[in-house]
Amino acid sequence: MSTPTIPGFTQQRVDVADGVALNVATGGSGSPVVLLHGFPQTHLMWRHVAVDLAAEHTVLCPDLRGYGASDKPADDGRTYAKRTMAADVVAAARALGHDRFALVGHDRGALVAIRAGLDHPDVVTHLGSLDVLTNLDTWDVLSGLSASVAWHLYLMAQPAGLPEAMIAGAADAFFGSFLDAWANDPAAMPADVRAEYLRASREAVPSIVADYRASAHVDVEHDRADREAGNRLRMPVTVLQQDWGPELSSGAAAMWGAWATDLDHRTVSSGHFMAEEAPGEVIAAIRGLLAR
Repeated sequence: MSTPTIPGFTQQRVDVADGVALNVATGGSGSPVVLLHGFPQTHLMWRHVAVDLAAEHTVLCPDLRGYGASDKPADDGRTYAKRTMAADVVAAARALGHDRFALVGHDRGALVAIRAGLDHPDVVTHLGSLDVLTNLDTWDVLSGLSASVAWHLYLMAQPAGLPEAMIAGAADAFFGSFLDAWANDPAAMPADVRAEYLRASREAVPSIVADYRASAHVDVEHDRADREAGNRLRMPVTVLQQDWGPELSSGAAAMWGAWATDLDHRTVSSGHFMAEEAPGEVIAAIRGLLAR
């Protein structure tokens, strides 16, 4: 089975830090848009959206540090901080000739995008977030039985060693469980694409765990500092969110409103993997964001 790719896009390695390069798929021409993937995926999740946007924009789809074909440096506690990963994205875009760009992220990529918007407000012109709260709000709202949907967050927040060993011992079952549980339409993820996600994740267990562990520690520190300082996202922001149920969804727009001064918050009918399950809806939202 050949490795699937985004049609019409080329891939290249781009140096972003000492000893760290990202794999970046690029296509199209025009004003730049950077798309950041989620878990447990790679840049391939944008295959429908990227091709459409490339008709009018230069589209960059990197594999995040620690994922896909990008480098996976050993963790020192801050190696996978969203601040570090956001700096990677800014460096990659700059190396490819783009000092300012629109940025859209899904899941883990959305957390990186949010941090990039807070840390680099003069670089990120527009910000799109698919199906997350901010990292700090996520931890604040999880409680009681509602927290069971995020059991993996607690597992990967534990000290290094045991989580990596447990996940590596059943990697395909672990990562595949999220591909199954979070999709409303399994047919939106063909067999070759699913196999690629599992292969890439299987080879990246330590870095994926380090990414999640950072979200429970250093990323919370950074988010809390921004909240206490009153720092907000100053660019136009669009948030697409699936219906998480009344316990988690009811206050989502208000929580986002505390972070974004110009917010368009929408609930969509697809599952978590909306760029693959409902690409038309995602494309329309991104185009609307770029027009603001």
